[in-house]
Amino acid sequence: MIEWWIFLPACFALNLAFGPNNLLAMTHGARSGVGFAQKAAFGRLLIFVPMIALSALGLGMILTGSAFVFGVVKVLGAAYLIWLGVSLWLSASSVETGQITGASASLGGAFRAEALAAISNPKAILIFAAFFPQFVDLDAYWQSYALLGASFLVMEAVAICAYASVGAFASRVASARLPLMQRVSGATMCLFGALLLISPQPSRG
Repeated sequence: MIEWWIFLPACFALNLAFGPNNLLAMTHGARSGVGFAQKAAFGRLLIFVPMIALSALGLGMILTGSAFVFGVVKVLGAAYLIWLGVSLWLSASSVETGQITGASASLGGAFRAEALAAISNPKAILIFAAFFPQFVDLDAYWQSYALLGASFLVMEAVAICAYASVGAFASRVASARLPLMQRVSGATMCLFGALLLISPQPSRG
């Protein structure tokens, strides 16, 4: 039996943790509105579905057990986050003060950014490969894993909305500082990339 009273609050805390994808949601919310950010974040959710399925099959053990494979994922992920951070910084000058519409950014580009940030994030891999199994009902393995995955995705959608709303609110009350906010987001994304590059390989505990 799944211990929901432990899983739900613990998992939601992970969903709300500040990281590259949530930073993207906040940035998209600030620049193009909550609706735009939610649509872009489908890229993240669609990537998480096969990642959860692969972890259920046990393939997540490869990334948490192999130093070489994890290292490759880590370097590629770090390089992408740094590239994304630099892109956000450089594009800050193109942000028009007070313009909070989807036309100011490409939905396709934002969708791809969310997807790539998700697939290159070892933290997500560890959540699915090491956190989920602690709550799986072995007598109903596939059903319980599907329920855990569905619950995670619902709470992730709530977290996306929360971060996008924070970004949109911040842009409204300080619209003149929107380019500065984007530069801060870019610098923070680069910091995430640097931290990922020097992070040790996690274990399954």
